[in-house]
Amino acid sequence: MDVICPSVILTDICQRLDWRELFGNDHPVELDLGAGDGGFALAYAQQHPEINLFAVERLLGRVRKIEKRAVRAQLTNLRVLRLEFGYIVRYLLPPESVSVAHILFPDPWPKRRHWPRRLIQPDFVRDLAHALRPGGEFRFTTDHEHYFETACQAVSDANVLERAADWNWADDPKTDFQKTFDAEGRATYRARWTKR
Repeated sequence: MDVICPSVILTDICQRLDWRELFGNDHPVELDLGAGDGGFALAYAQQHPEINLFAVERLLGRVRKIEKRAVRAQLTNLRVLRLEFGYIVRYLLPPESVSVAHILFPDPWPKRRHWPRRLIQPDFVRDLAHALRPGGEFRFTTDHEHYFETACQAVSDANVLERAADWNWADDPKTDFQKTFDAEGRATYRARWTKR
């Protein structure tokens, strides 16, 4: 089997992505926005060979780590891109092309003056909804209660997604953050929305 380099190199940052060109098939596409060290993305892609997983991370060292581990595991259904999440969601994702978007433990920016930097804002939610297929899902997980509350409000204010029952996350791979929080006995907050 040919080993495919999972890193995506953009030749035009104004051109929307072409999933068939990137993955070589028409399998459903899921996103991992803020892939961190790739623990979730790598294990999830391995568990779900029937989907294509597009992971996004801003830090180069983390992207390289994901790439090396994906090549070692011969994962052909995982691609990783180093770029800012908001830009990708607004300008690069094809409309109505994403089945599920996962955002796991984003930076909560706990200081009040930093709250505007939080990823989950109404404009971001509208852009993400534009990329979701009809019935597509946005799954959000955080350990920060206030961020969870403000994120839920931001999704409500965007008025493009509907709150849905929680998904069954028991078999989902755990991020390093999740493992740490579980060991400390800290609460985890989750919500799922679907596109109207």
